Amino acid sequence: MKPLLLALGILLTGGLGALLAGRRAKLATTIGSGSAILACLLGLAAAGPALGSGTSEHLSLFWQVPGGSFTLHIDRLSAFFLVPIFTLSLLCALYGNEYLKSTAATRRQGPPWFFFNLLVATMALVTTAANAVLFLTAWELMSLTSFFLVTFEQQHEYVRRAGWLYLLSTHLGTGLLFALFLLLSAWAGSPDFAAFGSLVDLSAGPAAVISLLALFGFGAKAGLFPLHVWLPDAHPAAPSHVSALMSGVMIKTGIYGILRICGFLPPAPAWWGGLLMGLGIAGALFGISMAAMQQDIKRCLAYSTVENVGLIFMALGLGWYAAARQLPEIALLALAGGLLHLWNHALFKGLMFLGAGSLLDGTGTRDLDQMGGLLRRMPATGTLLLGGSIAICALPPLNGFVSEWLIYRGLLQTGNASGGLQGLFPLLLVGLLALTGGLAVVVFTRLTGIALLGQPRQPKAALAHEAGWPMLLPMAVLFGLCLAFGLFPETPLRLILGVAGDCLHQSALPPQALPDSIGRLGTSLFAALAIILLIAFGLHRRLRRVDGKRPTWGCGYAFPGVRMAYTAEGYAELVQHQLLPQGLRPKETGAAPQAIFPAVETISQESADPVFQRLLAPFFSEIARRCNQLHWLQHGRLHIYLLYIFLTCFLLLAWSTLTEWGLPW
Repeated sequence: MKPLLLALGILLTGGLGALLAGRRAKLATTIGSGSAILACLLGLAAAGPALGSGTSEHLSLFWQVPGGSFTLHIDRLSAFFLVPIFTLSLLCALYGNEYLKSTAATRRQGPPWFFFNLLVATMALVTTAANAVLFLTAWELMSLTSFFLVTFEQQHEYVRRAGWLYLLSTHLGTGLLFALFLLLSAWAGSPDFAAFGSLVDLSAGPAAVISLLALFGFGAKAGLFPLHVWLPDAHPAAPSHVSALMSGVMIKTGIYGILRICGFLPPAPAWWGGLLMGLGIAGALFGISMAAMQQDIKRCLAYSTVENVGLIFMALGLGWYAAARQLPEIALLALAGGLLHLWNHALFKGLMFLGAGSLLDGTGTRDLDQMGGLLRRMPATGTLLLGGSIAICALPPLNGFVSEWLIYRGLLQTGNASGGLQGLFPLLLVGLLALTGGLAVVVFTRLTGIALLGQPRQPKAALAHEAGWPMLLPMAVLFGLCLAFGLFPETPLRLILGVAGDCLHQSALPPQALPDSIGRLGTSLFAALAIILLIAFGLHRRLRRVDGKRPTWGCGYAFPGVRMAYTAEGYAELVQHQLLPQGLRPKETGAAPQAIFPAVETISQESADPVFQRLLAPFFSEIARRCNQLHWLQHGRLHIYLLYIFLTCFLLLAWSTLTEWGLPW
């Protein structure tokens, strides 16, 4: 526990030091990033032993807050989330050291480093808090610090809009969490998590209420469909290293909350697992479909996060579903697949957002249609982005393949073992998961092909420059971890199985009981890597002998140019118009030229989120309208506000006095 407390202290002190540095940008950056890196190393030293050995540590300090206590607890579940939090935060701090230099001339560097350090500290507090009041305090601070990071470039209208949408969405979820912890504290008799263990004897009705409050309260932060609406706007608005941190680990604190709360409740029934599986596959299909229509590279990656969160929820639901069907070994491996995908997503999505930030830094744009030819001008960034795309598409030999292979295996085994109509649902999900994977390949061949290949479409792409080593090194480390997790899947699985057993209220499989196919999988991926390297070497030698001065075939055009290349919209046109339902298709304006000698025509499309536009935006507007009806209470006069305070204190005093007299309520 001492390394964790020291890490929290360094994060807070370093953040304040960066803030006090004022306009001295270099000093603020050195203090902010240096303290974050040191604290993350100490945090990993605290989390590693707890995850490896399964031991837990507890600390309780006096805190003068009604119902609250500064109680921290590290067990395997906490450590499982602390490892990616501190790993990715360390790499993002190193990346941000170079990335924010372009803003040093116009913006002070202290505030973003202060909020960055505070965000890392509050994420660590959320995953270790063992008291409801402390947890909600850390949760609210995490939301506020990330809000200030999202709105770092608040001079842009779209950034302000994204920030307010994020703040509104996260506080709606927080309202549900207040109700959740009030019920838990009332039924357990204490707001301390240690007392929540008595809730394992709850009847089915109250347990269902708690589960649903946790699902939608924490699901809003996790980006679970259809509560994801803040995510596609907030991630592009934030600085790229913050986008990587939010997408890679911050949203996972919502998944932590659900796992923690469900650990206090009786074993989950089959309907709970089925609900998570249904919401998960719906989110996966929706997210990857919307990603196929985005021109903004970071918005595309944000919708991909919605897809991967859906896959994680589907795997977690499958674990609970299989456990309810008395299939303990299948349940453990399915849940382990979801938890492994949580780690994997932190790695490859962190890599992809940092890569997108390097493209933005090198070209000055996030628009795919204004890029092109960047692999030649930014070879290191382009190569690492290609590696991240292979991982995120779940292709061998990288890590995404392993976790999705476990999910496929769990679905097939659960369907075969259940039989009848009960087994039909998991088998149906196999086909939908395969469709999701196919769309993912379309999305990321589109992203890398349009951005990296061909010729520059705009002068800014032709003048692109490679990122510096402080930006490339974190990307290379993340790619190395993606490769290591793909080639050696048994190592992380041995750590994760214990966490999966805790979540399912059952003992984990011993290491020697892991299926032989997992070991053979690593061997197969080594062979796949060798084949890929041989093919790449052969193609490289072949292309070196090709006369580079000859033009490529231009389909009969004598002077093929950049305007003839595929655009991002054209590449995905088949998916948009033939595969997606009408409600998800983009809105198009303009018409294609028809005459033999046509005049200039302009065609554009807008891919707005249908869930937000048709469901949540009217709901938010109605709330705003009703709140405006109470505007008469805001007179702007000090004595009126003092009267409000007096009346509130009088009513609270009267209520307290009547309660002391023993009057029933």
